[in-house]
Amino acid sequence: MSFKKFPVYFIPGMAAGKEIFGNISLPKERYETHILEWLIPEKNESLKDYSKRMAARIMEPDAILIGVSFGGVVAQEMSLLLKLKKLIIISSVKTRHELPRRMRWSSATGLYKLIPTALVLSVEDLTKFAVGPRSRKRLKMYQKYLHVRNKEYLDWALEKMITWDRITQIDGVVHIQGDKDPVFPVKYINTYIPISGGTHIMILNKAPEITQQLIQIIEQ
Repeated sequence: MSFKKFPVYFIPGMAAGKEIFGNISLPKERYETHILEWLIPEKNESLKDYSKRMAARIMEPDAILIGVSFGGVVAQEMSLLLKLKKLIIISSVKTRHELPRRMRWSSATGLYKLIPTALVLSVEDLTKFAVGPRSRKRLKMYQKYLHVRNKEYLDWALEKMITWDRITQIDGVVHIQGDKDPVFPVKYINTYIPISGGTHIMILNKAPEITQQLIQIIEQ
């Protein structure tokens, strides 16, 4: 008897390309994987409308959707438009209440509007925002994965991340979070599967453990 493969769609983190999933190894005989790379947003496009365009690229019913960091935010908004088998977020947040204080403060004061130009000009500064400023080794590791340098995209994505207005958690979302994540610290986060020692780039250096968690979540 033939087995229908699980259709799995991945969304990378902010400004990152498909390469960040290179170490995630789901068994090919059971999973058919796809990477939804970032679209360039239209002028003044809302997160809802952008998520609708992203969701239109998922063809199968009952797909598994997995988003990393800001990709997790977009995945959650996409899930409202799709019939999914599973919704999984990694190194992300489930509501704006889980954002760290500095992001909520930046949203309230509008200071986030001053960030994008500097980030576009410096890949190092962009990396610091994406993965946290504490480790030079982590910065160097992640820089090569930040391929989306389009200014319109970066300005848009930073604003939508910091000003995300979701108050209530979406039913059924499964959250995998590193307990050493400096971008979205676990002290602000409720109900998650912990990855011991996982930072914001654990999709790269904790891939075997994350892979096992994904298989368990999908097949349970």
